[in-house]
Amino acid sequence: MRGMSDNSVDSIVTDPPAGISFMGKNWDKDKGGRQEWISWMQEVASECLRVIKPGGHALVWAIPRTSHWTGMAWEDAGWLPRDKIYHCFGSGFPKSLSISKEIDRIAGAEREVIGKGVYSNRGRTAHIKTNSLGAYCSSEDDVITVPATHEAKQWDGWGTAMKPAIEEWWLFRKPFNGTVAENVLEWGTGGINIDRCRVSVDPSVDDMLRKTTRAPRQSETWENGSGFKNEKNQITGVRTEGRFPANFIHDGSDEVISLFPAKAGAFAPVKRGQNGNSRGVYGDFAEKGDDGDSFYNDSGSAARFFYCAKSSAKDREEGCEHLMARQRDHSRKEGNPGGDNPRNRGIKKKQNNHPTVKSTELMRYLCRLITPPGGIVLDPFMGSGSTGKGAVLEGFSFIGIEKDEGDEGYLDIARARIEFAKSAYDNQHKQKSLEIFGAM
Repeated sequence: MRGMSDNSVDSIVTDPPAGISFMGKNWDKDKGGRQEWISWMQEVASECLRVIKPGGHALVWAIPRTSHWTGMAWEDAGWLPRDKIYHCFGSGFPKSLSISKEIDRIAGAEREVIGKGVYSNRGRTAHIKTNSLGAYCSSEDDVITVPATHEAKQWDGWGTAMKPAIEEWWLFRKPFNGTVAENVLEWGTGGINIDRCRVSVDPSVDDMLRKTTRAPRQSETWENGSGFKNEKNQITGVRTEGRFPANFIHDGSDEVISLFPAKAGAFAPVKRGQNGNSRGVYGDFAEKGDDGDSFYNDSGSAARFFYCAKSSAKDREEGCEHLMARQRDHSRKEGNPGGDNPRNRGIKKKQNNHPTVKSTELMRYLCRLITPPGGIVLDPFMGSGSTGKGAVLEGFSFIGIEKDEGDEGYLDIARARIEFAKSAYDNQHKQKSLEIFGAM
C-alpha cells in the first residue's frame, strides 16, 4: 500500500487476521501480545486511511473475542466507527476442550467407552486419543465415554468455548470536511447504497405499503410528533422495492432459520420456504412443507426481515480446478493439533485449502453496500480472494494484496477465483481494471 497514491480507492472490504493463532497459522498470531497486535493493525489501518478517498467506508471483519482489538486499532488510526454488521451462520464447529476428559488424562485414568457417537456410522473407529495439549475427540474418536475419576465426574459436561455462530464486520468511515452531500459531489464517497441493498419482499406474505386510518390516541402524554403509529401517520407496510437493510445478515441455514418465529407471537422452530428469488431471503436453501405448500408463503418466517447471504461448496472451488490439491484444515477442538491422515474429519484435500473462505454472496453484498458505481475496492488481506470475487461480480475494480507464504498457495488460489469471476462478468459486461499483488 505504501506504493499507492493518496485518496485513490473508494472502499475497503477486508478479512484481516484476528490475532488468535487460528489453527496455528503464523499469519494469525498476536505479534507478541494485545498491544503489539493493535499497534501492528493500526499501522495497516493508517495506510488504508491514506489511500481511501475522504468519506470512503471500510468494512473490516472481526470475531467476538478480539473485535475490540480491531475497533481500537482502526479508530486510533483515525477512522470513525459508524456501525457493525453481525453475520449469523450455522456452519461453525465447536472448539471446546472437555475439562472432564482433560482431568482424566492428567490422572492417567482410562475412560470407559459406553457407546458410539453420531459419526460412528461413517466408519470411524472407537478409541480415545490424548496428547500433550489435552484430551480431544477427532474423526476417529467418535465415541461416548464416562468419567473415570471423582474429579472428572464433578466437571463432566464442562468445556472452554461456545459454538461460533456470529462474526462481526466493523463499518468505518474516513473523516471529511463539510457535509455528506458536498463530499459525495466532490469525491463520490460518503454514503452507503441503501436501495441496492434492500431486503426483498414477497407481497403474498408481507403487508405492502398502503394508507390506513389510525384511531386517535387518548393518552395525555402522547405527542403527535413522536413517530410510530401516530394517528397522523397514515402510511403502513413494506415498500415494494424491499425492506431497509439492517446490520444483521444470516446464511439461511436450518440452524439459523429455526431461531426465527413463523409469525408474530409465534415461537421457533419454523420451516423454511421459497420466494423464487436467488438473491432473496431463502434462495437455494428453500424447501417446502410436508403438505407441499411453501411455509414461507403460508406464514412468512421473521428471517425474511434480514438479508440472507447463502453459501455453497461450489463457491469455494470455482476457478481452482487446475490448481494442485492441498490438505485443507477445518476448525478443530481446542487442544487438537490434527494429523496427517487425510481420512480424518476436517482434513480434506482441496484446490482451495484456505481455512476462512467467505461466501461470495456475502462479499458481493458488502462491496455493493459501500462502493459507489464504478468504484475501486481494496482488500489488503486478500486471503483466498473472496472480496475480489464479490467485487468483480458487482462490476467494481479491485486491488488485492496478499502475503503469499509459498507452500499454502493462497495467492494462486485468490488469482484463480477472481479471474474466474472476472470471466463470468465479462460474458455480460465490459470488465474494469484488476490488480493483484503478491509479496514473498
